[in-house]
Amino acid sequence: MDQIGAPPGPLTPTVGLRAPERSDAARNRELLLTTARRLIDGDGIESLTMDGLAAACGVGKGTIFRRFGSRAGLFQALLDESEKQFQAGFLSGPPPLGPGAPPIERLVAFGRAQLATAARQVPLLRAAERPAAERHAVPARRLASTHIRGLLTQAGVEGDLPALAFDLLAILDAVVWLPDGDLERMLPRLADSWEHIVRRLA
Repeated sequence: MDQIGAPPGPLTPTVGLRAPERSDAARNRELLLTTARRLIDGDGIESLTMDGLAAACGVGKGTIFRRFGSRAGLFQALLDESEKQFQAGFLSGPPPLGPGAPPIERLVAFGRAQLATAARQVPLLRAAERPAAERHAVPARRLASTHIRGLLTQAGVEGDLPALAFDLLAILDAVVWLPDGDLERMLPRLADSWEHIVRRLA
């Protein structure tokens, strides 16, 4: 629990800020990501291989691994755009998700938005999943946990807030592992259940 016990610090986005790169490198990155999205949309995520992507882009497979590190790293890069939009929403967007609403209203909105965002890209999230030992070190996850803890603090919720933030985030994570046929039916119920739990905390 040491990692989740650290005090909340300033909240800053964890995606969208990359080191400057040459224009040709930026074009190659965008070509790889655009082509990967097209192949996934056409044939499904399970059909995407590094060999197939390399052939479709006219590059060597090593280029993809140097750029993204692994197949999971490629999928994580594909997720970055939606994560960037989500983080912008809760860090600086309009209320109730962003600043300006009471903390419990923001926490309700955060959970609902997180569930909706995840539901739109479950196959990618599954493919990009890190090993269990690395999962809680993912910057986006740490930011979400810190944000939840900060809102609980502002709302005056008592108890072990680091552990409570960990538990709440685990609820949101679980949507990724719902059976595919249950996701659409269960999503509104999960969102309502999230709101019920959050309001009971207050």
